[in-house]
Amino acid sequence: MLLGGVGLSAQTDLDAFMRQVLARRDENWKKLQQYVLDERELIDIRGPGRTPIWGERREYTWYIRDGFFVRSPVKFNGVAIAESERRKFEADYLKRQQARERRQPRDRASAQPPSSSATESDGSAPGEQISTERAGGPAPSAGIELDGLLKQTRQPEFISSAYFLRFKFEEGKYALVGHETLDGRDVLCIEYYPAKLFGGTNRRRSREGATDRDRAYDAQFQRLMNKVALVTLWVEPNAHQIVKYRFTNLPFDFLPGQWLVHVDTLEATMTMGQPFPEVWLPNGLDFAVALTLAIGQVDLRYAIEYYDYRRADVRTKITVR
Repeated sequence: MLLGGVGLSAQTDLDAFMRQVLARRDENWKKLQQYVLDERELIDIRGPGRTPIWGERREYTWYIRDGFFVRSPVKFNGVAIAESERRKFEADYLKRQQARERRQPRDRASAQPPSSSATESDGSAPGEQISTERAGGPAPSAGIELDGLLKQTRQPEFISSAYFLRFKFEEGKYALVGHETLDGRDVLCIEYYPAKLFGGTNRRRSREGATDRDRAYDAQFQRLMNKVALVTLWVEPNAHQIVKYRFTNLPFDFLPGQWLVHVDTLEATMTMGQPFPEVWLPNGLDFAVALTLAIGQVDLRYAIEYYDYRRADVRTKITVR
């Protein structure tokens, strides 16, 4: 089996390759902060026999206002949003983001410092500030309006959702499945068996105090969640570029409340595209969950399509976490 012209004869070769792949992924993540875009959002819930229960289709556009990324509604189920409703939504959204920004220093103060032994896949120190400037654009000057300077330091929602699979490198957790063709490209199919994908949060318990029993329960739950998780990656080997992710959770038989609801499957897929030459950005996300209830099987689907990427004419500094 060949990997970009080099014989793949040992796990260390695959580990070295995956280090480069994840470093490239993080470079894409930083580039995403330089753009605004449009979104199409789909929510679809179906009952037994695929009977429609509820569904929504929404369209949004993103722009920068008062130094913050703002999400603006365009259509709801094919109907254009009234100007007054759109402005109210934008104002409320901006207020939430500004409040979130004000809470950030308090959240940082209450959070425990990250372990110095943690390995960052992009080589950045925890909390390092990453500057993402407009390519070829002029530096801000005294004559530029404040709207052209991004005040937001936490990533906007479209970045958080687009890189929900921003997992760290784990040595020895990858397996080469083989070669495949995806959208006309020769790609490598690689499976990732995580041990640390689910790490949980201790924010609430760090304030209230966690007991040994709490910590043991959390550790066991995280171990079981990681045990049933599988991430499949399709990688263009020459560019070390992930073109598709698929996250799959096998049956959740260990979860409590099986008599009430059983999670049969959970799958999340992200595809990447090239809106500009040599620039890879997310094309879309697709989440699917199958549940078994007393009435039968219920299927939930949530999908986002990203399109019409545009350069944001700002200089920004956003914290990478």
